[in-house]
Amino acid sequence: PPGKGDLDYQMSTTARAKRVREAICPGVTREDSSLLATQVEGQTTNLQRLAEPSQLLKSAIVHLINYQDDAELATRALPELTKLLNDEDPVVVTKAAMIVNQLSKKEASRRALMGSPQLVAAVVRAMQNTSDLDTARCTTSILHNLSHHREGLLAIFKSGGIPALVRMLRYRPLLTLLYSSVENIQRVAAGVLCELAQDKEAADAIDAEGASAPLMELLHSHNEGTATYAAAVLFRISEDKNPDYRKRVSVELTNSLFKHDPAAWEAAQSMIPINEPYADDMDATYRPMYSSDVPLDPLEMHMDVDGDYPIDNYSDGLRPPYPTADHMLA
Repeated sequence: PPGKGDLDYQMSTTARAKRVREAICPGVTREDSSLLATQVEGQTTNLQRLAEPSQLLKSAIVHLINYQDDAELATRALPELTKLLNDEDPVVVTKAAMIVNQLSKKEASRRALMGSPQLVAAVVRAMQNTSDLDTARCTTSILHNLSHHREGLLAIFKSGGIPALVRMLRYRPLLTLLYSSVENIQRVAAGVLCELAQDKEAADAIDAEGASAPLMELLHSHNEGTATYAAAVLFRISEDKNPDYRKRVSVELTNSLFKHDPAAWEAAQSMIPINEPYADDMDATYRPMYSSDVPLDPLEMHMDVDGDYPIDNYSDGLRPPYPTADHMLA
């Protein structure tokens, strides 16, 4: 029979093995986690420190599996979701838009959505034709989520998303008790247009859709985000306009900036030469407010820009330019 010393050795070895398994794979073994409690309160044991790389690897593997599952789920569902978005029943379209909106919130499934021109076109079509508040909200949110990526912006442009987004700026449902929901739709639509307007061809397309009038109205929105996006889009589409148009935009922007401070507005008004021609070239004695050596902070557009990209003359450096071959329509 084994001696007492052998039994003590086996018990200590078994306990050590249990602690190792519990540290490396917590929750896998059924042993009491109190086996790990061989440490002084507030301190980490050597065993736990050695197990940290294993835990990081486990978390990375779980994240990768979930990412692949999201991508595969979205890819398999794309054909059916596209069909439902094109359904004649508005209730079906609304439910499908809600599902796609949820998928667009995760990166893996969002990239799968961007890779389907048919689905993006179906989302744009649903946005263009709907009079339902929920459908408008979900489809606008989908395009907003896709606009976080350069590929998503290109998919929106190619799918004819600009006319639908401009329509959302004027969106007025037949019956709604939630004005904040309508205002939120307008804010998100203006935000996506702001992202698209970083490209000159897209900015021209936005202007061609008659976006100036609703954007001018949104300048005076009580929602600061909406007003900021509207101002940014107006600035982009006015760059190639005639001096009178640029002057009008400048006055509207100034008005919107000082609308809550009448004294500041009157002071700003007195500084604008309303009766003088708009000068394209600054006078040689003009002294800028900011030194050219101190760049102004650009608007944060919430874009994912990976890697180094060449910046074209039109770009402000916030976003890489679109493909130059046949521009965005390539």
